[in-house]
Amino acid sequence: MKSLRFLAVFCAVVAAIWVFRQPLQNEVFDLLVSAEPPSKADVAVVLGGDHNGLRVLTAGQLVKDGFVPVAIVNGPDEAYGNFECDLAIPYAVAHGYPESYFRHFHGTFTNTADEAAATVAELQRTNVKKVLIVTSGYHTRRASRYFHVPGLEAHMIAAPDRYANHGTWWNHREGRKTVFLEWSKTVATWLGI
Repeated sequence: MKSLRFLAVFCAVVAAIWVFRQPLQNEVFDLLVSAEPPSKADVAVVLGGDHNGLRVLTAGQLVKDGFVPVAIVNGPDEAYGNFECDLAIPYAVAHGYPESYFRHFHGTFTNTADEAAATVAELQRTNVKKVLIVTSGYHTRRASRYFHVPGLEAHMIAAPDRYANHGTWWNHREGRKTVFLEWSKTVATWLGI
């Protein structure tokens, strides 16, 4: 009798998950997002790690729309010995944005925490008070924690991603991998790993 009840409950849970899978999948993604609409700021910063160019194009549009005078493009040296910013900026120029919209920021950081520390030091050195941090939507919540520092007002701006976006991330293997990896990094950050 207990096994029949267990089987009935198990089937009901599986059926509920199936029926409500899309809202649940959206919630899994949305919990990673902490972004807002852009507002006027001293500068934008493009975080590294986007190999599709959507972050740098989003920053170019912020400059074009007058939200910031320039975008600092972070450049970890991870692409065949090239700094990412040295590849991203020409990509944005090829897509119609003037090179004057962007500034290179070379670094040897390999993770978000180290990248944020180097970026914050640079922003403080140049007396920036308000910054728009441009990164992929799924990366905004985890990245935002590193920019909560005294004297700096940081706002997270979500760039689209090629595969990992609200409403569609589960349709592509790359989207599923991206969301899984971001959740893994988020949990590891919570645990201090």
